[in-house]
Amino acid sequence: MGSSQSPEVRRRDLLGLSAAAMAGGLPLAACGGSVSPVEAGASPSASGSAAQEQEAPVTPPEDLMREHGVLKRVLLIYREGIRRIEGGEPVPAQPLNAGARIIRDFIQDYHEHLEEQYVFPRLREAGKLTDTVSVLLLQHQRGRVLTDRILRATGASATPRTGDRRELVAAMAAFIRMYEPHEAREDTVVFPVFRDVVPAKEFLRLGETFEDEEHRRFGQSGFTGVVGQVADIEKALGIYDLARFTPRV
Repeated sequence: MGSSQSPEVRRRDLLGLSAAAMAGGLPLAACGGSVSPVEAGASPSASGSAAQEQEAPVTPPEDLMREHGVLKRVLLIYREGIRRIEGGEPVPAQPLNAGARIIRDFIQDYHEHLEEQYVFPRLREAGKLTDTVSVLLLQHQRGRVLTDRILRATGASATPRTGDRRELVAAMAAFIRMYEPHEAREDTVVFPVFRDVVPAKEFLRLGETFEDEEHRRFGQSGFTGVVGQVADIEKALGIYDLARFTPRV
């Protein structure tokens, strides 16, 4: 299934991206692994007395939807890879491989596992969205196939031949095209119906189950640590600055 590397090992691997950033004209400081508490989902006042207050529970849909935010950011990484390759630039293999490993470990082996174990069965039991669930499950399978192709094309032993570049671009484009509507349908249709069919007490227990599984798989930093990994890749590619995406009008 997914990579056996811990998030900490993968995060250290990303330090190697600084060399790629320097080759692209980015300052070395841009590859720093830090991410602000606000960007990682923490409140600016989450220190002192505020930190001692009991945190509001994170509901299962909120948990799944913020994980979709990680997916969206990796899709932006894939888009940048496509832009560079189609523009005749060198393949940014290391950042793309790091992004694909996050997709495999965090999205497919963890996030989609939660959906398949807890969300989709409850919808089917309730007779809700059964056709949609079947399509989503098939897309999970196809997503794994595409991720395998991206990992192979960007691995350390991969050679940047013309045919391989085309296959890599096709795999990333197909992944983006499928997962943008996939996650949008889950956020706007699947998760609201899921909330409706699950009793309130069980709903709260599921939130605790999701959090426990997150920390079991990804350590104490959990979601925040994964967001930091994504930020490292964005900085290496020069797409971390949010202002870059503001159009001139």
